[in-house]
Amino acid sequence: MIWMLPLTICVFLIIRRMSFKIKNPLFNPLVISVIVLIPLLLITNTSYIQYVSNVRIINDLLPYSVVALAYPLYELIPQIKARWKSIMIITFTASLASMITGVCIVFWLGGNAEIAASVLPKSVTTAIAVTVASNQGGIPSIAALCVIFVGILGGIFGHQILNLIKIKSAPARGLSIGAVSHAVGTARCIEVDYNEGAYSSLSLVLCGIITSLTAPFLFPIMVFIFNWF
Repeated sequence: MIWMLPLTICVFLIIRRMSFKIKNPLFNPLVISVIVLIPLLLITNTSYIQYVSNVRIINDLLPYSVVALAYPLYELIPQIKARWKSIMIITFTASLASMITGVCIVFWLGGNAEIAASVLPKSVTTAIAVTVASNQGGIPSIAALCVIFVGILGGIFGHQILNLIKIKSAPARGLSIGAVSHAVGTARCIEVDYNEGAYSSLSLVLCGIITSLTAPFLFPIMVFIFNWF
């Protein structure tokens, strides 16, 4: 099954090249690649386990790609130093708002604490989200699914929403998308504007740290409040 890795890379590169010409946010390379690959795997009777084992190198490269996102930050250090107070307030507020809204929606829809803990870290990168969810009694697989879903939504609709409400500042756009759509949204920001991508990378990192530090204190309080009422 050595053809799986080159097939995956070729499909993604072709679709990504097409996305530059189509220029439609709905034509997201990640989403379209999945849609194309699934029928191919079904036709060839390739199981998910076989596929994952043969493209494992792509997953292994993921941490390095996240580290690479830090490079744009290096070039904007003077701007970041000048705005560090605003950046910290924005990312802290965004992290709390993301966790609170996710948990509230779960409880209001009749979900239990286990599902709420799984949704809690939905807006941070997968590695952090899985750890935070499992530490709070959540289900890691559901947490990972929520992260992917939120990231794709942000990558597709994030800029459309910001354009609709007429947010034009690159720092504001980058910080907002990075705070809720992690690496997927950040990748889209880099394609749209380099400065947006830099601020989105910063927001991604800070929100991940803030979420991991505050979730152990915030989640029990929210569970207590909902159980009380």
